[in-house]
Amino acid sequence: MDADITLRQRLAAGDDAALQHTYDRCSSLVYRLALRVTRSREAAEEITQDVFVHLWEHPYAFDPGRGNLRTWLALLAHRRAVDWVRREERRRRLLDAVGNPEPAAPIIDVIIADETGARVRHAVAALPLRLREAIELAYYHGRTYRQAAAELGLPEGTVKSRIRTGLRSIADTLAEEGSTP
Repeated sequence: MDADITLRQRLAAGDDAALQHTYDRCSSLVYRLALRVTRSREAAEEITQDVFVHLWEHPYAFDPGRGNLRTWLALLAHRRAVDWVRREERRRRLLDAVGNPEPAAPIIDVIIADETGARVRHAVAALPLRLREAIELAYYHGRTYRQAAAELGLPEGTVKSRIRTGLRSIADTLAEEGSTP
């Protein structure tokens, strides 16, 4: 337990060695679990990468008081794998409904992308104004941090922080809706 607390602190401090240690220790578990659920090597590899990117970007999402790190990573991998299976099932149902899978594949991708885009736009609209402005300038209007900071009359670091906080909030909203960010 103490080792997991220390590891989380190291991850939060940006210690690359802590991530490498965790990856070396837990990646095979995460991969095997994702592979068992998805039955797809490509999906299992993607999920494994996604789980460790999530850990790196959100080290405090892991709470050592609620269990150990291996269990938490396994739970996260399982959730992501189940989400992948559900997306694939939805995609297959849509393809079956269209009747001709080959030409319809790009159409299905467009439908799924539109659905995801609508969820993201809704999540952005729900952000507090100070976060929404920074996100909109950076992602919808193509501004750099420096340009967004100048337009908003704020320090660059503040704008970076607002964008990170906004993106985290959007990801959390999408996760609550069953979508992966």
